[in-house]
Amino acid sequence: MHDDGYFDEAVAARYDETYDYQAAPEVIEPIVDLLAELAGDGRALELGIGTGRIALPLARRGVSVHGIELSRAMASRLLAKPGADAVRVTIGDLSTTRVEGSFRLAYVLVNTIMNLTSQDAQVACFRHSCRTLAPARGTMSA
Repeated sequence: MHDDGYFDEAVAARYDETYDYQAAPEVIEPIVDLLAELAGDGRALELGIGTGRIALPLARRGVSVHGIELSRAMASRLLAKPGADAVRVTIGDLSTTRVEGSFRLAYVLVNTIMNLTSQDAQVACFRHSCRTLAPARGTMSA
């Protein structure tokens, strides 16, 4: 693996084209519907935001989206897209990178978690993400 994770410029340049079937409205809309509902009036944190396939339409729904992305090349692709000014991106490893503030929702999509190649790193990612979540309102806790 190089400094830009598994997704260097060569991969980022063809990423959206390679996965364009995942960008079809019938695929995106149900995902965005669910995430917008779960986020409510709070912020959302996407782990492995990539080129913004979900983050951009979620932000268009009025959800404040912040993402963590290891690949500068993928983040650059996202930030060059229309509407990217509504999305914040922090470059870093999913298992260790901290972002400011709290979130109502933290989510990871498809097989992104597999980019963390050890169980310890995956567990650290989820633990760290849980620490960013704001206390739930109107729910009972165990």
